[in-house]
Amino acid sequence: MRDLAHLPREFFARDVVTVARDLIGTRLLVDGVGGIIVETEAYDRDDPASHSFRGPTPRNAAMFGPAGCAYIYRSYGIHWCLNFVCGETETGRAVLIRAIEPTHGLKRMIAARGLAAPRLLCSGPGRLTQALSLTIEHNHRPLDEPPFLILPRERPVPTIVSGPRIGISQAVDRPWRFGLQGSPFLSKRFP
Repeated sequence: MRDLAHLPREFFARDVVTVARDLIGTRLLVDGVGGIIVETEAYDRDDPASHSFRGPTPRNAAMFGPAGCAYIYRSYGIHWCLNFVCGETETGRAVLIRAIEPTHGLKRMIAARGLAAPRLLCSGPGRLTQALSLTIEHNHRPLDEPPFLILPRERPVPTIVSGPRIGISQAVDRPWRFGLQGSPFLSKRFP
């Protein structure tokens, strides 16, 4: 799989909402384990729900780095969450990867998660990072280098739906959550 054409860093050097939408249907693999991205959320620097809203900190430093790198943080002190840094350097924009349809390395994901239900393996940002064995060790890493491999869509442009983001208390009116319409692998149905 490593010799396949991955998404270039330039793909991520665009508007965060556009990238969040365009990631739906692409394939995310970490050390050969992963699947089709079916749900994302966009976060911009002028967005009060974003970690970057108040400027750079040691926790969110990756968001202010180059586009096409990973930003990984711990949510509620429990789960790691994977984001893809977008926009131009030092912009504080990132796309949260909320869910994937598991297609590669199912046995490894099942072992990492301790459950065998494919629908629940990666349906949520914490589940996804656990299934892909992602931790803070992957923070700041370029997405176009191992262990990451992000492949373009193999199928025609899917039907993408949008709606409010999940688990935030500010800027809740922004429809910056995107998903593959009808996917059973979403973390939550769209309204």
